[in-house]
Amino acid sequence: MAQDKPLIRIAPNNPVFDLPVIVGIEEGLFAKAGLDVRFSASYADREKDNAENPIMTRLKEQQFDCGSADSYNVCEWASIDRLERGKRGGNIAALRASVAAQAILTFDEALQVPRDMADVPVVVQELTGSHYTTVQMLESAIGAEHVKVVNGRLPQMRYAGLKDGSYRAVTVMEPFISLGLKEGAHIVAASFYRGGEVVSPDLSDERRKDYYEAENRAVDLINADFYKYAHHVTAHAKGALQPNELLRAFVRYKHVDYYDLTLFGRTYDWMKARGLTEGQSEHSRLVVS
Repeated sequence: MAQDKPLIRIAPNNPVFDLPVIVGIEEGLFAKAGLDVRFSASYADREKDNAENPIMTRLKEQQFDCGSADSYNVCEWASIDRLERGKRGGNIAALRASVAAQAILTFDEALQVPRDMADVPVVVQELTGSHYTTVQMLESAIGAEHVKVVNGRLPQMRYAGLKDGSYRAVTVMEPFISLGLKEGAHIVAASFYRGGEVVSPDLSDERRKDYYEAENRAVDLINADFYKYAHHVTAHAKGALQPNELLRAFVRYKHVDYYDLTLFGRTYDWMKARGLTEGQSEHSRLVVS
């Protein structure tokens, strides 16, 4: 019985990042590991986020901060940032199973390579993977002083603004990369990155181990038959992209990796050098396993 199993509540992220969790629940892998894993809110709830508000008002951060969720995944840089901003203690327990790309998309023929992007606004969601990767993709090509990022809310909103001509360039992840290419946009630059698994300090090492082992089995199922599960990712495009149109080039899945202290240090130093963090808060704690 589910009520007899330890409960782990996951705050939802974009489906492309949550796919191993979705598959683990759908295929009963967490249940077989003796865990009752469920999302703490629906994707419909998540789509109500008003991303123009400060970042800690997003659903997943809210739910973790108030104790309604035990874990969520977010880009590696943001996992550090959120724990520093948050009121609740937490750990960065691992690097998530999703290895995804953020891509700068445009319909503008004048924008072809990163060097064309000097002083051109790129629309991102502030302090998320789209923001951090845009800085990384462009600063070495055009200089940090010429990188212009503009907050444009959720990825579907950014893509809609690109398509209707409101924005000249946007950074998005799947399924909006595949959708953009289908509809005639082109990629100026793309970058792959991992994300951090933020977990409550109340989640024991044993439960965390069982959870990640089950998630790794979900990764194996995804890699064995990707298009069996691709509909979960393309659902975010609201019918504009069919599962078989989702390209394999811009997302892949691998077993969870525990977070290394050296990697954390490099990431933290990069953020601090760019004013993206003000210093480690008393609430954040790194778990290295």
